[in-house]
Amino acid sequence: MLPVRIAAVVVMVESLQFESASLGETEEFLSAAYTPMRIGGPVEDARVRISRRAVGPVSVDRLAFGYRMGYDAASLGRVCLVSLHAGTLVDRTDGREEVYGPGETFLVALADRPYRGEVRSARYTIAMFDTDLLGAVTPAEAARGPLRLTGQRAVSAGANRHLGAAVAYLRDDVLGNPAACESELVVSTAARHLAAATLAALPHTAATAPVPADTRDATPETLRRAVAYIEANADRDISLADIARAAHVTPRALQYAFRRHRGTTPLNHLRAVRLDAAHRDLLVADPRTTTVTDIAMRWGFAHPGRFAGLYRDAYRTSPSSTLNR
Repeated sequence: MLPVRIAAVVVMVESLQFESASLGETEEFLSAAYTPMRIGGPVEDARVRISRRAVGPVSVDRLAFGYRMGYDAASLGRVCLVSLHAGTLVDRTDGREEVYGPGETFLVALADRPYRGEVRSARYTIAMFDTDLLGAVTPAEAARGPLRLTGQRAVSAGANRHLGAAVAYLRDDVLGNPAACESELVVSTAARHLAAATLAALPHTAATAPVPADTRDATPETLRRAVAYIEANADRDISLADIARAAHVTPRALQYAFRRHRGTTPLNHLRAVRLDAAHRDLLVADPRTTTVTDIAMRWGFAHPGRFAGLYRDAYRTSPSSTLNR
């Protein structure tokens, strides 16, 4: 038996690795790590490798199976996205046969339903988060009843690419970066980004029809209250719903107000405020004791290249030039 190793790498970070050549051990591990399941099938080489990195509300697993493996599993109770890098995954839930191939990012199953299928010599990434996070990035009044995902495949090729990029960003730039894992703001921002990308890519129950009261509340005063709240709390993990509550309107009215009076969105404005705060920190920081990455992380920017690009677009210079002026 090859060992399962679980270790706390940083506070609030779970790091886990599993390797085995035994179907029984693999079934036991998968049932504990995901949901109770039975696996099987004709297997000549049962080697499997799984690694997990989890922080706060999100986890990312890397899996590699060198064989065909059938599974019959209970409901997950969470949003579980799969980015398939090699091989094939076949979903046979409810008697259908849906085949996914390399390059696809999809929902492995609806959160509240059992599922079954087959992994065929596949290598893939799993990103999981609590279903409540979907509601945190969507106006509650936009849902027809409880907000839930209704389909597993992205609505378009572009949506598939965007969702895959969001999973890769969380895996590589956030959970794959110990410094990023130490920042609650970075982790929570990335988690919300993945939830928003999931809603943008997959079918769900949220409505899009305007509500007259929301358009009526999209006033300059609403915008003023929202901007004041954002500027006072940009260093905290705040959501669209938090900003709307501070402005005394619905999240949808808040979105209309920003679109009407600023030509942007509340969360884009929040990012701009954080970028400006990072700029001010760079102007006064001592380059002998502070790095660009330190300041970027402080304001929720985990990816140095993306931060540099945003900074250059806004200030027509690089963050390192500002720090080392």
